[in-house]
Amino acid sequence: MSNTPHGLAQEFPADADKIQALKGTDSHFAKIAEEYQQVNDDIHRAETNVEPMSEEHETALRKKRLALKDEIAAKLRDAV
Repeated sequence: MSNTPHGLAQEFPADADKIQALKGTDSHFAKIAEEYQQVNDDIHRAETNVEPMSEEHETALRKKRLALKDEIAAKLRDAV
């Protein structure tokens, strides 16, 4: 278990400018980026025992974060 935050800038360092641009121009992208950040924050709080949760719930959040990351990656690939 890692307690390192997985922010979008760390996950997609080469696309930091594209992420910021899409947040401002694509409302769906902005929504999934915000949701990713919230889920990521929840996982980080669980990993650091700030807000402990069941292993099942943490696993479900990790799966959700991965699905959101996949969707974000697809949007970044499609963006010009």
